[in-house]
This record gives sequence, C-alpha cells and structure tokens, in this order.
Amino acid sequence: MMKWIAVALLAAPAFAAPSLDDGYREMYNLEFDAAHRTFAEYQRNNPEDPLGPVSDAAAYLFNEFDRLHILQSEFFVHDQHFATDHKLTADPETKRRFEAALDAAGRLAARTPDAENSMFASVLCSGLRSDYLGLIEKRYVPSLREMKTGRELAEKLLARYPGYADAWLAVGAENYMLSIRPAPLRLFLRLAGAQTDRETGLAKLRLTATKGHYLAPFANMMLAVAALREGRHHEAESLLRGLVKEYPRNRLYAQELQRLQSEEAKL
Repeated sequence: MMKWIAVALLAAPAFAAPSLDDGYREMYNLEFDAAHRTFAEYQRNNPEDPLGPVSDAAAYLFNEFDRLHILQSEFFVHDQHFATDHKLTADPETKRRFEAALDAAGRLAARTPDAENSMFASVLCSGLRSDYLGLIEKRYVPSLREMKTGRELAEKLLARYPGYADAWLAVGAENYMLSIRPAPLRLFLRLAGAQTDRETGLAKLRLTATKGHYLAPFANMMLAVAALREGRHHEAESLLRGLVKEYPRNRLYAQELQRLQSEEAKL
C-alpha cells in the first residue's frame, strides 16, 4: 500500500509557481488584483528579472485605462485620430505604484543591460511611459520622445535577438499611430526622427500578433482598431472574436464585437 502511495506522489504534478503568462492572461481579462498578486509572486521567485516589475507596471497602466475608459474613448472611436485633448483625472496612488514599478525594472535592467529580458524590459518601460504621458496626462511631446526611445531600443533588441517578436510592437505602434496624423504634423515628426509609415506599422503589428508572446493580444487589438477605422469590418470582427474567445472576461472586447455586429446587421 505504501508503495502505491509513494508512486502516486511521485507521479503527481509539482506545484507550478505563478508565471508571467498567468499574470498577463489575468491583466488582459481585466483581473488586475489577481495580476498584481501573480506578478508579485513572480518577483519573489525571480528577484533579478526586470520583466517582473515592468509587467506589474503594465497592470497598473491597464487598470487606469479601464477605470478611465481610455481604450473606448481613444481607440474604438470613429474620428480620424487616436489622441484627444479630453482631460482625465489620474489616480495618484496608482501613478505612484506605476512609477515605482518602472523604476524598479530600470534598476534591474541596468545591472545586465545586454541581457535579453533587460533589453525588452527597457523597451516596455519606454512604451508604458509613453502611453501614460500621452493617453492619461495628454503630454504629447514627452510621450512622443518616449515612443521614439522605445522604438530605438526595440530595434537594438531585435538586432541582437531577432526572434523577440514582442519588440516589434514598439516599431509598429509608432509607425501606425503617427501615420494617421495630419500630413504637416507627419512631416514635422519625420524631421524630428519619428517613423510614420502606415504599411510598416501594420506589418510590424502583425508580426507581434502572430509571433509575439506577452504583447500579441494588444497587437491584435490595435489591428482590430485599424481594420475598423479603415472599413475592413470582416477582418475587425474576426480579430475581436479571437480576443473574446481568449479573454472572455474582458468586457471591452465583447462590447466592441457586439457593437460591430449590430452595425453590420443594420446594413
């Protein structure tokens, strides 16, 4: 009898520590408290990995996006451009924790600056800061500087680690989001060193969506937004269906899919 108990114990799966995958899945499902717990446990188990704190920063940012309805108002709209000047009231405690997580990630990344995770954490830090500055604080000039820095860091990462497809999001987001700006502003941005090519943006977003890991869902969301804005409703519906299936507790994906289907039914 004891022999069989011992065999059963050996065959039982070992306890799996929470992973970054678990935390991102919770974040994309809008389960932010669970995501913070998962990322905190990951940091306890991997104290030298800067992806732990920068992922926690991403959860704080997405929480603010959700609380302030930023994705609905800035992305899933029918006007020509992404950003508006509508003033928002940020939560000061969330901002403090967001910035503390970014600082912690930056310190860890600086210890091993050429390591794969450190380079990607630096890309994420710039991207997250850019989003906070531009979409929450409406500080577009520093937001654009961070966006450019993130893209340049992503290019360095990809030159060294070409398989790190998540990094293409930084290149794709800059190119696509700036490509829909008015022509005079696009010219000014290019002169300042920004990239504003629409086709490049969409191509790099597709790379992240198909070959990326942590950021693939966000790339798919941006591709759905682009498809909606350009009248490719069947493509947008397919992308939203995939997101709803993968993240059933994210009400934004479900609401946008339902809205699109309602509009299609009226045609």
